[in-house]
Amino acid sequence: MSDVKTKVNDASVEDFLNAVAHPVKKADGFILLKLITEVTGVAPKMWGDSIVGFDSYHYVYKSGREGEWPIVGFSPRKQNISLYIMPGFANFDSLLKKLGKHKTSKACLYINKLADVDLDILKELIHQSVDYMRTKYHK
Repeated sequence: MSDVKTKVNDASVEDFLNAVAHPVKKADGFILLKLITEVTGVAPKMWGDSIVGFDSYHYVYKSGREGEWPIVGFSPRKQNISLYIMPGFANFDSLLKKLGKHKTSKACLYINKLADVDLDILKELIHQSVDYMRTKYHK
């Protein structure tokens, strides 16, 4: 089995966000940094070279592959802002309907810019996701 390449490291979150070229994505990154820090109560860490993650949990797949991953995180990518909502979205239909313009995949929420969504709804979605993960993967 290959080793997980995206790992927590000591790189500066602020330096990473300050290096984001697009001014709106950079500003949105700092807003998310503040919002998610408030929700989680923990300091952010860089995961790999492009994910800002908060807290962590240990996972084990049926295949036996295992590793560590942030409970919640985000990355201001060129195309959109990716938010990593680890439980997925099956339990969050009512919040997603009120969120605003977004797309989802299994555990990623894609937003073009924060102005497209209701920040209070986003904060609640993150809060419920973090609560779920901390309950399921209690350390």
